[in-house]
Amino acid sequence: MSALEKIEEQLARLRIAKRSVLREEPAYLLDIDVSRSAPSESSRCVAVSCSNQSIRLYNRETLNFLREYSSRPGMLNGVRFAHTCDSLVFSACSDGTIKCWDIRLAAQKAVQIFSGYPSNVFISFDINCNDLIICAGTEKVEKDTFLVFWDARGNTDCAGTTREPLGVYSESHNDDVTKICFHPVKPSWVVSGSTDGLVNVFDIDKDNEDDALISTCNSDSSISFIGWSGKGYEQIYCMTHDEGFCWWDLAQLDTEEPITLLRIQDARDTVCIENDSLNYLVGGAYHEKADRLFLIGGTSTGKIHLLSCGADGLSLVGTLGGGHSATIRSFCWNLADESLLTGGEDAQLLLWRPGAVEKSLAKKETLKIASSVQKRVRVHNSSLKSKKK
Repeated sequence: MSALEKIEEQLARLRIAKRSVLREEPAYLLDIDVSRSAPSESSRCVAVSCSNQSIRLYNRETLNFLREYSSRPGMLNGVRFAHTCDSLVFSACSDGTIKCWDIRLAAQKAVQIFSGYPSNVFISFDINCNDLIICAGTEKVEKDTFLVFWDARGNTDCAGTTREPLGVYSESHNDDVTKICFHPVKPSWVVSGSTDGLVNVFDIDKDNEDDALISTCNSDSSISFIGWSGKGYEQIYCMTHDEGFCWWDLAQLDTEEPITLLRIQDARDTVCIENDSLNYLVGGAYHEKADRLFLIGGTSTGKIHLLSCGADGLSLVGTLGGGHSATIRSFCWNLADESLLTGGEDAQLLLWRPGAVEKSLAKKETLKIASSVQKRVRVHNSSLKSKKK
């Protein structure tokens, strides 16, 4: 059995190990991140961005609720832990700031606030692999769309410290910047995706935006997810709001070979699942040991489909059922131990492990949340399809 076959077998054996207790105020779980550098597994935390405009913290192993941060009336978008300091967690806010909290402190107040410009509404962000630079993407206001950058270094001992931007990129996108993703090992490389359909790769060590732009790839549709893959992470991929998928190889930029590895207009039509269907894509993760890109998709009733991605297309690895009762909105895949965290519109946070047995097997009623939070429901049609630039 090859290394890839062993890993695919492990993924197919994922079962529910833990599930969080529902909060009094249920909410869609929109984004998940896990602290990386905690000294022991038992002390690692999970941060979840929720549709009620809050960030919730849970224990990584037990999924016990720890605390909650809010930025009302601003809406929080996305969540990231610092790479080198497991106590710092960041989120983008619709009030034009990036906020940073120290989870060791009981206070609700952010220890650092990275402020944008007056018209900025941030809907995406990321922090680079050495925790030196933050980049955030804005909604389009009039004719302006920005990538805004900050120096992330600073003193967190003085709560509420405000930092001003280092600068902006303003010429490379012409609509909302929906996703930002820094390179896993090259701290100056960042990829951005937008509702204009463009996926741009930058080297921010360059002096200006024109020189920094390494590549522009066109998905022909609004971007819902972007990531890095391949040996040396020289490939980028994206998913679109109408369930398309594109995969490019940046290593071919200076060759005569095509950079497009795979382009799927609608994954729902191409993935064959016996007695079931694929309703949407959620995201992806590159497995270094197997040198394979895996994708996560699902159904409106809460089933999770794990897909293997190759040059010949997408194939089903396994289906996880019995956990969620509604659309999956977020995940965090730990490919070191093959565990998976998932969050959905049923307000549940689930931890999946190979061969696990859930201790509490009480029958769960449907946990689909009423329409009070549907203002942020995911779009699964072609209404957001963008025109080619």
